[in-house]
Amino acid sequence: MHLFCHDNPETLAVETTVVDARPGKVVLAQSPFYPGGGGQLADRGVIKWSGGEPRVTGFEHTDGRLWHLLDGQTEVTGSVEAMVDPAFRRTMRQIHTGTHILNALVFQAFDGALVTGVQMYEDGSARMDFDLPGADNDRLRALEGPINDVIDQDIAVNLAYVPMAQAQAEHGLIRSRSVAPPPTPDGKIRIVEIAGLDRQACGGTHLTSTGASPQIRILKIDNKGRHNRRVRIALTDAKHL
Repeated sequence: MHLFCHDNPETLAVETTVVDARPGKVVLAQSPFYPGGGGQLADRGVIKWSGGEPRVTGFEHTDGRLWHLLDGQTEVTGSVEAMVDPAFRRTMRQIHTGTHILNALVFQAFDGALVTGVQMYEDGSARMDFDLPGADNDRLRALEGPINDVIDQDIAVNLAYVPMAQAQAEHGLIRSRSVAPPPTPDGKIRIVEIAGLDRQACGGTHLTSTGASPQIRILKIDNKGRHNRRVRIALTDAKHL
């Protein structure tokens, strides 16, 4: 899937037109919203039109179309302005970039350990599960310093697309044990690269450089079964810290 926000993460408002509408939902010709996936929450925002300013509450994919779900049964028509909540998008970009840094350091330090689950939260925290049987939790906690070193270095975060077959053949490019981002219509997969540190497939939104993130804290490490270690992290300006 190729989304407008993949190539234009800084563009949070788009003037566009309605392609189709039903009471309480609408399809737009162009949308700045990230609809969620891969553990990242969907964007929030509003759609402004001549009849009001309904909030976007969620998304549905149906027959290749992205429906924007609205807070009411209004049937939106004509020209509109789709506007993403900037604070929420910024938090998601920051914590998602943080999960990539953590993922890269775990992958390097623990012999290519794969991710078994990830979830980001609106308060600027996240959890990542790794396939790490017998791992030393103190070694995981010790990654907090290296994570923040990467942030302090303000490393560029770049994007590229490669053919799916190439992505599957390159060790470590698809980092999750169970899922991968859906390919674009021309059969390519989106790659996020933290220059000199990490390359992996991902469909979410990220910072353009690591220095745009606050520092990150490792809050807790849990043992989840024989294999999984759950690492909980948060931005230092997260609401609950």
